[in-house]
Amino acid sequence: MEKYHEHEVVIVGAGIAGLATAVALKIVGLPSLVLERSPELRAAGAALTLFPNAWRALEALRVAHKLIPLYPAVNTARVTDLSSGSTKVVPFNKTERGDTGTRSVHRKALLQALAEELPPDNIRFSSRIVSIDQEQGSSPTTTVHLDDGSVIKAKVLIGCDGVHSVVARWLGLSPAVDSGRSAIRGLAVFPEGHGLKNEVLQFLGDGKRGGVVPLNNKELYWFITRASDDTGKSLATPELIMEEVQRHLTEDFPPELRCALEHADASTVSWAPLLLRVPWDLLLQRTQKGCVTVAGDAMHPMTPEIGQGGCAALEDAVVLGRCLARAPLLEAGLENYARERRWRVAGIVAAAYLSGWVQQGGSNGLWRPVAKWFRQTVYYQYVHPRIVAAIRGYDCGDLPPAE
Repeated sequence: MEKYHEHEVVIVGAGIAGLATAVALKIVGLPSLVLERSPELRAAGAALTLFPNAWRALEALRVAHKLIPLYPAVNTARVTDLSSGSTKVVPFNKTERGDTGTRSVHRKALLQALAEELPPDNIRFSSRIVSIDQEQGSSPTTTVHLDDGSVIKAKVLIGCDGVHSVVARWLGLSPAVDSGRSAIRGLAVFPEGHGLKNEVLQFLGDGKRGGVVPLNNKELYWFITRASDDTGKSLATPELIMEEVQRHLTEDFPPELRCALEHADASTVSWAPLLLRVPWDLLLQRTQKGCVTVAGDAMHPMTPEIGQGGCAALEDAVVLGRCLARAPLLEAGLENYARERRWRVAGIVAAAYLSGWVQQGGSNGLWRPVAKWFRQTVYYQYVHPRIVAAIRGYDCGDLPPAE
């Protein structure tokens, strides 16, 4: 027998976008239910770097104060071109509004900080969507069918269910495409301390890129990106991934990265293709239909080169909450949200892909020497500072309190 439930707002996915959206809606007085297919909060990705635009969103969500004392600010990045041996120092400048700067945080700590703001029954785990229907009429209702036979009716449905989003597919958005690059990522733990300065170290090679990012004095987040192949698909365990990385991908990298790999926490290691939704799909296709929309990776999956995936998801949550709070009708609020985010996220996706292509030395063939020349002479001096200033200087605004 089917079990029926009715809710004002249903959010699909309890990742960064889903939990942040639920917190934003709670602040503006809109109750929500979060459906998560996993049995507990997921922490895939181990860590992420949050730039000033993300911290402004976390301030609007009233949770920044929980994380700031735990993670010191990172003020600079040192970018070393392995082919030339030259190193550029890239400052993470604060803006005039006195931001909290740039900090790398544990993904799980961010999820927990958001989840703590929600009532215990706000998240329903082990809830997998089977199908979505929308009833037309003066007050359209969206019906979500779950694999346990439950049927949930919602006035608003928000898909925060990641790059392979069921809600995005229902909206008719084109699938994310492969960027041609893949990433191996994880945490390194140094019980006695890693001894590195609190700065990002990045190493650019031919067809691959690596780096380490301190979270605190005992933990580093490390990554390697490279041209995609089928290697990662055949490696079933983190131990096999690390064996492959140590054997074939570390020979050109300096001691800092190799040492991080030697101290890798195997439980955090992952290897995955880097996917994105092409920018013109975000501009030309509908990310909202009636009272259904998407946020986070469900809307704008992107490559990680400028560190904006999680940041943009937090922005989405605040803008969505603000638009719903200020609109006379829920559908109008979702339309305003989709319109406001369209150009912003399309620009971020394009900038991230371009940045990755240049930093990794272009694709194979004739473009590689052109990309290397551009990287060494133009990109970090003229292009990169303008891209990051425009993206990280964005302010998503505040959330109006519930009336």
